[in-house]
Amino acid sequence: MEEVSLTYTGIMKQKDAKIVKVRFARNGEKDFAEGVIPGGKIEKSKGFTEKELASLRFYLKANEKQLYEKAKEITGLRGFFR
Repeated sequence: MEEVSLTYTGIMKQKDAKIVKVRFARNGEKDFAEGVIPGGKIEKSKGFTEKELASLRFYLKANEKQLYEKAKEITGLRGFFR
């Protein structure tokens, strides 16, 4: 797989759940995949093969705890700037 960038949101509420949206991108954003944790579901994608999407789902599930920790930092900063 080519170099892929990863960005994520702070912790957001969706119904009764706390979620983090994660975006993978490459080729200057031409190819992208948008996922959500918990669960590691890819909600939207363009340009990634099914095999690559399976790897991204695995990554989300395997790194869920670390991604939540990073998202907490963003969530905390949002509160600081309010």
